[in-house]
Amino acid sequence: MSLWNELKKQYRYMDGIIIGLLIILSFVPMVVFAYTTNDKDYTDGQTEAIITINGKEVDRFTLSKDTPHQEKTYHPTDKQYNIIEVDGTRIRVREDNSPDQIAVKTGWIEKPGQVSICLPHKLMIEIKGVINEEDEMIISY
Repeated sequence: MSLWNELKKQYRYMDGIIIGLLIILSFVPMVVFAYTTNDKDYTDGQTEAIITINGKEVDRFTLSKDTPHQEKTYHPTDKQYNIIEVDGTRIRVREDNSPDQIAVKTGWIEKPGQVSICLPHKLMIEIKGVINEEDEMIISY
């Protein structure tokens, strides 16, 4: 008896339906994430980069086509440093002295929801979209 015939004996109709539903449900998080990060509500693609060290905001950059190229160095402690580079609509950790270099390897980030994290230094760069205030709806009673 072949393996295929043995599998056909064990297969049930409802097994196929359950497998199909599980495959469809596996795409739900992707659809939800794509819907919630849709940047149609942001003004002309303008975003902000928020830099936090140890959970406290230390700096904020507006990222747009008119933003000049700049570099800034942060010192979370005396022996640690992070060099942040801003170039128009994108930002990155250009250099740091952490052992794993994960934030440096992350590279440029520019879309709302993207994050670059340097865990040893507790430094995080988060991109957030600037919401168009004209499109906001205020309901009062």
